[in-house]
Amino acid sequence: MIVVTGATGNVGRVLVRALAEAGERVVAVSRRPSDMPEGVTHHQADLAVPESLRPALDGADALFLLVAGAGEHLDPRGILGAAKAAGVGRVVLQSSQAAGTRPESGSHSPLRVLEDTVRRSGLEWTVLRPGGFASNAFAWAETIRSRRTAAAPFGDVGLPIVDPADIAEVAAVVLREGKHAGHTYELTGPAPITPRQRARAIGDALGTPVRFVEQSREEAREQMLRFMPEPVADGTLAILGEPSDAERRVSPDVERILGRAPRTFAEWARRNVGVFG
Repeated sequence: MIVVTGATGNVGRVLVRALAEAGERVVAVSRRPSDMPEGVTHHQADLAVPESLRPALDGADALFLLVAGAGEHLDPRGILGAAKAAGVGRVVLQSSQAAGTRPESGSHSPLRVLEDTVRRSGLEWTVLRPGGFASNAFAWAETIRSRRTAAAPFGDVGLPIVDPADIAEVAAVVLREGKHAGHTYELTGPAPITPRQRARAIGDALGTPVRFVEQSREEAREQMLRFMPEPVADGTLAILGEPSDAERRVSPDVERILGRAPRTFAEWARRNVGVFG
């Protein structure tokens, strides 16, 4: 049995479905009730309260651990202790590329602590470090629907952002196969793409142009602070505006695990075009 936390998000939802279709017994964990595919059991729990997770872990072989934000308010040892006490043998953690490229950054250092705790847990472990998500473009949905406009800073800085479906498919393979224990995988898309190019790809999917408006760093920061803590906003802007060579690099890990190239942003846009229509 496999327990999936964050089961209603962009990655978790696809992962639950992939595991269920592969014939696995799945317990999907989220903070709120949710409809699940046939045969999948849902358990309502909050990772901030490790005890709430215990009933879901009973009889589980593996745990997919996905935390909100940087996980700075969690008790990693409590979560992993609960998993170990329940007999879980394998944990797959979704972390972030920045936990490796910027381990001292206030925005991502909690994830590095979480990674270290997983590695010392005594369980078989695998760490997934995705870069930026294609689904971050959902932030443009309202302005594209109403004004055919997308705004972002650093319009011509490219990063190899990854399709969440690729993260989910990698996670499904890693959870089901034992040969990935002790590995850390970096997950990216197939090529760097700029915000301006992403807006154009959404316009192509819609069949109508989307105008790109370049924000200043200050404008973008003000917008980000409405829904994320200051250290996370500043850390995110640093990656978007001044990415390191490692953050620009296309990783081979998605193709190595799935046997195919990562999906492009254009593919993601076509698959999700209804959100922007």
